[in-house]
Amino acid sequence: MTADQAIAYIENYTWSTTRLGLGRTKELLQKLGDPQKRLKFVHVAGSNGKGSTCAMLERILRAAGYRTGLYTSPYIQEFCERMRVNGENIPGEALARLTERVKAIADAMDDHPSQFELVTAIAMQYFLEAGCEIVVLEVGMGGALDSTNAIDAPEVAVITNLALEHTEYLGHTLAEIAATKGGIIKRGCSVVAYPNAPEVTAVLERICREQDAPLTWADFDAIRPVADSLGGQIFDYVNQASLHIPLLGAHQLKNAAMALTVIDALRKRGWKITEEAVRRGLASVKWPARFEVLHRSPLFLLDGGHNPQCAEALAGCVEKYLPGLKPVFLMGVLADKDFDAMLETVLRLGRKFICLTPENPRALSADALCEAIRAKGGEAEAAQDIPDGIRLALDTGAPVVAFGSLYLAGAIRTAFPRAIKQHQRKAAIAGREGLSPAARAEKSARIVEAVRRLPAYQNAKTVMLYSAVGAEVDLAALTADGKRFCYPLCTSKTEMEAYVPGAWKTGAFGIQEPDPAQSEAVPPSAIDLVLCPCAGFDGSGNRVGMGAGYYDRYLPQCKNAAVYAVAFEAQRLESVYTDEHDRKMDGVITEETI
Repeated sequence: MTADQAIAYIENYTWSTTRLGLGRTKELLQKLGDPQKRLKFVHVAGSNGKGSTCAMLERILRAAGYRTGLYTSPYIQEFCERMRVNGENIPGEALARLTERVKAIADAMDDHPSQFELVTAIAMQYFLEAGCEIVVLEVGMGGALDSTNAIDAPEVAVITNLALEHTEYLGHTLAEIAATKGGIIKRGCSVVAYPNAPEVTAVLERICREQDAPLTWADFDAIRPVADSLGGQIFDYVNQASLHIPLLGAHQLKNAAMALTVIDALRKRGWKITEEAVRRGLASVKWPARFEVLHRSPLFLLDGGHNPQCAEALAGCVEKYLPGLKPVFLMGVLADKDFDAMLETVLRLGRKFICLTPENPRALSADALCEAIRAKGGEAEAAQDIPDGIRLALDTGAPVVAFGSLYLAGAIRTAFPRAIKQHQRKAAIAGREGLSPAARAEKSARIVEAVRRLPAYQNAKTVMLYSAVGAEVDLAALTADGKRFCYPLCTSKTEMEAYVPGAWKTGAFGIQEPDPAQSEAVPPSAIDLVLCPCAGFDGSGNRVGMGAGYYDRYLPQCKNAAVYAVAFEAQRLESVYTDEHDRKMDGVITEETI
């Protein structure tokens, strides 16, 4: 079984998700050897804030030196995010191996486990095999009958903010939902809860009395904000000063207070967690699609908010972090969500809505969402697909706020790198093509002289440069300097080699390339300096290429070479979006380089 086959098998069993109960999960775990009984847990239920609270707790516990497990749902970009050990997704090989083992048991059961039950069993076995000392376990839906509740008493049971949700399964009042969520509270655990409506308070206090479980409410009055920007928040809490979290929004300060209260409860149970671990953990927390800054210039924010409460939190963030600005909303929702209430909250804040259809069978179509927005007096446009929607939103020139569904958020995160690079490439190329031929020639001459002054060039024996086309910087004058020059040759759709040309040929993109039959191959290790063309660059040495990524794949092989981008000042961008594999240039040479 491969990882893809494992995921396909698991996702084939969505049909049983409406059959709530712990019987199947307990039977499956028992036949696995009850791995959950040999693990310690922090069990987290709630309507909103579960994921962020779990992320903060896991980072603090990891910073304290514990080997952590983290179980969350749904995933944002890839299935393996759902179970992580010390911040790393479960490897595909481990997922395939454990799924094969669980499949053999599940397929023999009279009542086949659901998707979530299968994943929960796989996760429990994985966390045990990985040697996790403590697992932060997020409830899938509800609490009492959720498959994660097959565990014995956790170290701490956590109840985050509650709202009316999944009422067909969990109850039609806040009190009924609180009773369902409170089902994770067991004799022998500590309890930390989010201050909520009086009916919620009464239910949780009753359950804790019945289970003889000590209850602590997070103290939101003890939160003292100090500083707040798109770079994160600084706050004081009780007797802890100047704590920093990268997550944005006042609601995240409440989630942080919840996490800190849980940490205190764990300390009382004997867990060793220092003040320094708390600070480092909070400062390093990452949780995608929670008013997440995907890029600063142009500003693009992503939020997985998918219900009216989330929309209210989102509106508060827009007003706080984008004062006086009217963003474009990139929005897609599921048809069974209360999107009318969401629109009532955010409609006044946006200049326009670009509507998307999330990749989910329950999705509301982009056209139907457009109709709903227009009926309320808003301006809306339907995008063909998610990449098209991102491009349309970026092309407005306004800040972009994407939201409406966690299913949408994952697809946007996946499509965003390519879309933003296309957008930035287009803007930078327009800048250089706006220069006249005479201006390009004059500026190229100045850039050649700047290269000649560069110590890395003066000391280099072998230099890789390029044949200019169109509006690129022309470096041909350097060939009079007597150095050994090699040029790139595209050998496939993704690969590049370097040759000292003995003869030239015209490549697939109309670029003059060395003819390999009559040229001398140069290994990457022999190159001392690479002069790299780019479509655009920023002041930090990041570049965006023309799109095919040849240099991005080749440059890591040039381990002995200094690498400088070469461009006109007209190609400068405020900031360039970078991926993990992108190499920062050692410098960028323009006509203004001194």
